[in-house]
Amino acid sequence: MNNKEYLISLFESDKPLIIYKANQGYYIYTDFSDKKIVTKSNINTFIKKIFSPRKLRNKFFDGYIGFFGYQTCCELIGIKIPKQKNNSLSKSIFYKPQTVIKMNKKIFIKSLVPNFKSLKNLKKTHKKFYYENKFNVNISLNQYSTIFRKFTKKIKKGETYQIKICQKYRNKSKIDSVKYFWKLMEVNSSPESFLIRDKNFSIVSCSPETLFYKHKQKIFTKPIAGTLKKSSHLSKRKAKMFFKKNIKENKEHNMIVDMERNDLSKICKSGTVKISKLKYVEEYKDLYHYVSKINGKLKEKIKTIDIIKAMMPGGSVIGCPKINTLNLLNHLEKDSRNIFTGSFGYIKSNYDMRFNIIIRSLLNYKGINEISVASGIILGSKAKKEYEENHIKAKSLLDIFKE
Repeated sequence: MNNKEYLISLFESDKPLIIYKANQGYYIYTDFSDKKIVTKSNINTFIKKIFSPRKLRNKFFDGYIGFFGYQTCCELIGIKIPKQKNNSLSKSIFYKPQTVIKMNKKIFIKSLVPNFKSLKNLKKTHKKFYYENKFNVNISLNQYSTIFRKFTKKIKKGETYQIKICQKYRNKSKIDSVKYFWKLMEVNSSPESFLIRDKNFSIVSCSPETLFYKHKQKIFTKPIAGTLKKSSHLSKRKAKMFFKKNIKENKEHNMIVDMERNDLSKICKSGTVKISKLKYVEEYKDLYHYVSKINGKLKEKIKTIDIIKAMMPGGSVIGCPKINTLNLLNHLEKDSRNIFTGSFGYIKSNYDMRFNIIIRSLLNYKGINEISVASGIILGSKAKKEYEENHIKAKSLLDIFKE
């Protein structure tokens, strides 16, 4: 079996795997030797295990890849979440791969597993897939407007300056997550796209946002704050002019950039946190985004857990100030965010990390598809416009079901 045939067989099987977008092509991770459900109580032990001194066996990827759910991100910084409607998916899960495939023009495979191409490990799935076209929305425009007015009062009282309302689209489907992922990549391949296929759930994402990338002592974050629907008369240049002239979009963006600079300043050396690229535009299938990039140099002997606590959950999908806003959100939102606004990425044994923000993502669990989106509220925001913006953000994921 050549590499291409093996890859096709892997995709057609029900074997757990992860696909992660790279600068050029994709990385596929499988043959997981360990799977950890990570919580507030065991995260220090988990991190210590990754970095425990030992001879490197897996030189091409020595570490864990997976996700922190929103609830774990909150719990790590002492934020309590009241009882909410929840689908009971584990809060955070990480995997240790023994086989890594680089898929570009050519397919390269590195594995620690003897006979990893063996067909007995690649049994073709016999699951029955079914797709519904219609999605139900958990919050109507009237309900959204009521929440919007409550949050607007909180802003006027100074309890928050910007806050993001989460909205969910759901339907009953059992999807072929690999096929769905590749269809999504054809129309909206984003920098932080990923897929997790496990035995009882899958996550498919075209996330555009890097929460942080840490390499040695350097770290950067790339906050997104500002969304504009694409149309036939708009270009990237015109989108930039729109953002530049729009007072509301600029206020929202400035708040998030300041908050992310503050988050980085907790873990970086004084004077090293700098905006390397301010207010530029990225283009996606259905929209344009307003983006900035902020760099810093980490303090000496900074701990991995300190970086995670400082940066998660990502401010651009919460609002600011972070702690007050999280408390407001968690008490007014009745539906658990689950994976939404958590973080997917990896932690390597050499302390390097990369994590995104889990947005533009579909969770398939217990035969239910769940797509979560959120838009920002500041003084001057309009409820109907923000409600419609949520649909724009979900559109590339919803449209796959119409094909």
